[in-house]
Amino acid sequence: MTQAPGFWDDQRAAQRILRQADGLRSEVDLWSDLDKRASDLIELLELLEGSDDPELDAEIERDGDALSKAYERERTALLFSGEYDEGSALVSISAGAGGTEATDWAEMLLRMYLRWAERHRFATEIVDQLEGEQAGLKSVTFSVEGRYAYGFLRAERGVHRLVRISPFDSQKRRQTTFALVEVLPEVEDDVNIELDWDQIRVDTFRSQGAGGQHVNKTDSAVRLTHVPTGIVAQSQNERSQTQNKETAIKVLKARLLERALEEKEAELRQLRGEHVVAGWGNQIRSYVLHPYQMVKDLRTGYETSNTGAILDGDLDAFMKAELERGATEPGDESVA
Repeated sequence: MTQAPGFWDDQRAAQRILRQADGLRSEVDLWSDLDKRASDLIELLELLEGSDDPELDAEIERDGDALSKAYERERTALLFSGEYDEGSALVSISAGAGGTEATDWAEMLLRMYLRWAERHRFATEIVDQLEGEQAGLKSVTFSVEGRYAYGFLRAERGVHRLVRISPFDSQKRRQTTFALVEVLPEVEDDVNIELDWDQIRVDTFRSQGAGGQHVNKTDSAVRLTHVPTGIVAQSQNERSQTQNKETAIKVLKARLLERALEEKEAELRQLRGEHVVAGWGNQIRSYVLHPYQMVKDLRTGYETSNTGAILDGDLDAFMKAELERGATEPGDESVA
């Protein structure tokens, strides 16, 4: 029996609505529980006012700290209002100009985000990587799987600037280099992104990175180019050409979806009369390791001198500051 053309679209829409309804019910239950815990704690404090019981005081303090952390966690979740915020993400890092210094910076950023994901117990997997000529990475794409992975990571989109004494310069001169971070929503099966294969060029080549016994022996790596837009997606870390093609398709769909979201966002900004800057001009953060220690976000003004912790993945404060800025700007609408 053949279903009507719009049947599966209706089914996907219905499934999305049901997931949203389940999420809203869970959210109401969470806030109701927090409200009850707060009320119970207030009542207990009122009953024990003036008492002298160190053990009970310590227990109340522990309960209060736990309630505060739970509140802060759920408050952050309220910032995730975008359609894809709750889902997983694909992250791409591309080294800018600067040779070995730039490729090393790209690898440092990869380590930073992998450590951040580890802190949140998110699963990660390298999808594709191109190594630098001497060290580091020219580019890398990896997936981050977990609830709100995309919601958090979309705050990291843009150009990241590093200032330091280069370990690759024999004269120990200070160097400035850049890397571009792109964050894509991972496309789920029910998201309708259709690929027209008449508009896609498929190239195969030999893998250059880690990937098992087939690396550099067979043309197992796959590159897909969407000709109308010039968008490229490739995969070379899987063992077979078929697996790499499936992964590349997933990345291409994510890039096409992100392009559509960016076009919608740019249109909204233009309607509000905002200046829209695209591409490498979007420098969002500076990491200064010499002559002083400072990481500063240029959008929010948030900064810290604890550069070691940041490069080790302690990014939540920066992410939350940007998410709050986006949520509180006049006329701002989340479309990502």
